[in-house]
Amino acid sequence: MPPSRRNGLTRRALVAATVLGAGGSALAQRPPQPPRVKGPLVWLDMDQQDLDDAYDQLVYAPNRDYILKRCARNSELARERLGAPQRFAYGATPMEGLDVFTAKVPNAPVSVFVHGGAWRAGLAINYAYAAEMFVNAGAHHVVLDFNNVLETGGDLMVMADQVRRAVAWVYRNAKSFGGDPERLYVCGHSSGGHLAGVLLTTDWEKDFGLPPTVIKGGVCGSGMYDLKPVRLSKRSSYVKFTDAIEDKLSPQRHLDLLAAPVALVHGTLETPEFQRQSRDFAAAVKAAGKPVTLAVMESYNHFEVMEQLGNPYSLFGRAVLEQMRLAPR
Repeated sequence: MPPSRRNGLTRRALVAATVLGAGGSALAQRPPQPPRVKGPLVWLDMDQQDLDDAYDQLVYAPNRDYILKRCARNSELARERLGAPQRFAYGATPMEGLDVFTAKVPNAPVSVFVHGGAWRAGLAINYAYAAEMFVNAGAHHVVLDFNNVLETGGDLMVMADQVRRAVAWVYRNAKSFGGDPERLYVCGHSSGGHLAGVLLTTDWEKDFGLPPTVIKGGVCGSGMYDLKPVRLSKRSSYVKFTDAIEDKLSPQRHLDLLAAPVALVHGTLETPEFQRQSRDFAAAVKAAGKPVTLAVMESYNHFEVMEQLGNPYSLFGRAVLEQMRLAPR
């Protein structure tokens, strides 16, 4: 019997089993699905199950919980090495606070990070894992806390208002922790990527009395930029979508307010909708004549993309540092 068929295994099957056992990116691929009869189309070529699955990250990223645990642990380690962040309140409620990891250089640029969690989970304490990359490169790193949509009774507008007020606070108070308010950048991932898009298309002058160019650049990782298909998905079971919310919080519909360069990032193992959302947003920004880049991370799923924010040599890490005109150190 040829060596390639020994013990009933082909060489290809053995390699695949080795990759799976090592916890590699093959784990991120959606498992084969049994044949089923497709129902009525709800969005593009998707029936309701397809669409629901496309907005459920666990379906396409079964290693989610492992990565979230890694990020939480790496956040602990970052605090051990850098020291505890400074904690500031940007609002009156206990959740309205932010953590600031300060750079050692004076008057340094500021990066504000908005975490994800399907709008219904996540705390700043577990998203500090990228702080060392920013601090070592010479930037302050701010991680926001805000209520999740379960705590707001399904109202996304509350969350949008909180992250907007947090950015306004950072701009007005950056000098208090050694930051340069004229070099303020935002980045976010997943539902945080959506909220980062909301920040980039906010009318800062009208709503906060701030310059329209308060944000100098934004990196949106694996986000959502038009809420129509999201509203049609099972996420509407816990988000109280209305026509007004769909419109006001769809960044792709408010490109006239976009005053900063946008960098978009997604992985090739993301759900089909999260890939499409990034492609369509990039095309819309380009068509509006505004600066945009799109980086596609080969063989990364949704959470693997998120974890790479702390890697200055990944496409996600490179995007934020290059936008801030910083280099890895």
